[in-house]
Amino acid sequence: MSDQFKALVLNQDGDNFTRQVKSLDKSFLKHGDVTIKVDYSDLNFKDGMILKNGGRLVKEFPHIPGIDFSGTVLESDNSKFKAGDEVILTGFRVGEIFYGGYSQIAKVNGDFLVKKPSDLTTKQAMILGTAGFTSLMAAFAIKAREEILLGAKVNDVLVTGATGGVGSIAVMILNKMGYNVTAVTGKDSRADYLKSLGAKSVINRSEFDKDPKLIDKGLWDGVVDTVGGKILANAIVQTNSNGIIAVCGNANTNELNTNVIPFMLRGIKLWGMDSANCSIKRREFIWGEAAKLIDFDLIEKSIQIVSLEELIETYPKILKGEISGRVLVDLNK
Repeated sequence: MSDQFKALVLNQDGDNFTRQVKSLDKSFLKHGDVTIKVDYSDLNFKDGMILKNGGRLVKEFPHIPGIDFSGTVLESDNSKFKAGDEVILTGFRVGEIFYGGYSQIAKVNGDFLVKKPSDLTTKQAMILGTAGFTSLMAAFAIKAREEILLGAKVNDVLVTGATGGVGSIAVMILNKMGYNVTAVTGKDSRADYLKSLGAKSVINRSEFDKDPKLIDKGLWDGVVDTVGGKILANAIVQTNSNGIIAVCGNANTNELNTNVIPFMLRGIKLWGMDSANCSIKRREFIWGEAAKLIDFDLIEKSIQIVSLEELIETYPKILKGEISGRVLVDLNK
């Protein structure tokens, strides 16, 4: 393979922030011990922030963004990997402080990589990406109520921000696990889409975007929250005894104004989903379960596939909440 490849490069000179697709040489890549031919990457909210202005996450320029990728090992100085291995990378601050996946060739620390399960393709892995991986983490956190904590069976689960990348996949997974899923969205026009993914009912976000009571009627055995703020605060006070709330996003706000009463009286667990830094062992388990819980034929109907050049035009939409489903970046397009 040629030492030349195409990548999206960010640069900053004073107040001038640029995004350009450039032809680079392998010598440009300065991190890691495993070199990968990248097949696919994706677009997450964090990617959108980085593409806009670095998102206060990128410290050195020039920089190659892209927090996720999948592909095939070309060269390896890491004993865990050899040429020909198909791999997945999400998290570990790749795309932030390390060069990322918006590049036809990537070079990373092999300790960040997971070997792709044989029942997933590299395309399917990035249809999921960080968003799907986080959804899987959240679903298994909800399931922990009955399997690890040995509590009552989970029946009713709430998903907020349900048309987003994390929320939409969470709806599908939780339905596949046998739970009754209620989806919360501000996009009434997407109700049929959410029901096609497995939502039993759809609620407009306005019903949650208000000051919460001190404690409310218990409705949910589990919650996957992607938005924060008053919506999360209301979900907390409506969660049943020993319910688990998986917190995995701040699409609405970073703030949370709540009280200790639901936690004291109902034993509710608020569980943060840190998908960027979880252990390799946990990653291997979660990726190994993905094909059993995801209907890729269904989810592929709602994905958008873009090139690096098209990504520059597309990324602002995710920051404005204008994207439903997932955006896949095809490095060969």
